[in-house]
Amino acid sequence: MKILVCISSVPDTTSKISFTDSETVFNKAGLQFIIGPYDDYALARAVELKEQSGGTVTVLNVGTVETEPQIRKALAIGADDAIRVDAEPTDSYFVAEQIANIAKEGNYDLIMMGRETTDYNSGVVHGIVGEMLGIPSFSPVMELNIDGNQAKMTREIEGGKEKLEASLPLVLGCQEPIAEWKIPNMRGIMTARTKPLNVVAPSGDSLTSISAYSMPPAKGACKMIPAEDAGSLINLLRTEAKVL
Repeated sequence: MKILVCISSVPDTTSKISFTDSETVFNKAGLQFIIGPYDDYALARAVELKEQSGGTVTVLNVGTVETEPQIRKALAIGADDAIRVDAEPTDSYFVAEQIANIAKEGNYDLIMMGRETTDYNSGVVHGIVGEMLGIPSFSPVMELNIDGNQAKMTREIEGGKEKLEASLPLVLGCQEPIAEWKIPNMRGIMTARTKPLNVVAPSGDSLTSISAYSMPPAKGACKMIPAEDAGSLINLLRTEAKVL
């Protein structure tokens, strides 16, 4: 089975975000970047499937040379080779187009990624890729088992869970608890240095441009209301929060 795992390079979730050039450029200076947390779950499950049933795992990233440390970490975790599309991931459609083109060339059985990235949180790339390839896509997948050509899945839906079964090939957006994150061991780190990392040019152009960024408004002060003073709470909800 050939598995393609798409990973993003995102700021660590504890990073303090800022912008430069009149709020038009995301400031990367001093930030630590990591593999997208949801992508980490997809990668971990892909490696487990390879260990169980054989096959290969290829990692794909749309990004500049700055993302290669995260790609090498994915190789150290257990991926066999990697592809980097040499372009800034400017929008979901552009990223999906790059993934779909690579997937068509590689004829993969399973295309896995996180349910969303933790920087822009669009959560639509897997669906666009599935549409471009003409194959089913499912998200967010919490459990995944492969039996021959059949994928047996559980995904989260509003108010519960849904059990699904579908034939390969598929595109999946993944989340916990599909697998536990894997930490590279020393052997994996050493072998990752010699695993192939193929850099390719992007296809097509981005259809969007960024005019400006803005930070969310600061949170207001918290007001503590005594448990026995329900009247004051109701009054504040009506006059200040305006939710009643």
